[in-house]
Amino acid sequence: MKTFDVLVVDDERDFLEPLVERLQLRKLRAAGVDSGQAALEYLSTHSVDVVVLDVKMPGMDGITALKEIKSRHPLVEVVLLTGHASVESGMEGLELGAFDYLIKPVKLDELMERILEAFDRKQVMQELAAGGKSGPTA
Repeated sequence: MKTFDVLVVDDERDFLEPLVERLQLRKLRAAGVDSGQAALEYLSTHSVDVVVLDVKMPGMDGITALKEIKSRHPLVEVVLLTGHASVESGMEGLELGAFDYLIKPVKLDELMERILEAFDRKQVMQELAAGGKSGPTA
């Protein structure tokens, strides 16, 4: 499996910490923070490939954090996690540049699949941004 950097952002510690540990067991360099503001601070000093971002958080919610992440770090891919079956926030996130969204509770295998797909897209977008020729052709 590829090794790359993932940041998990969720205000629920009982979800955040085990998820980070499980991603690390799968050989990803995973870290976790508990707020949108903490995510922006982390991204200002760490290189991250994929962010797994909860939508419902106190303070800066996931949609606001997504806008800031895409503004400051446009090549970072974001997978949104939304609870409460809120498809509207997931769709809004896609319109704002999220790679995809999943509804909590999410199965680890499904989340891993999305994270890997997001990382693959990030690599393609980086190559295109650098003028590479290995991206999709029209």
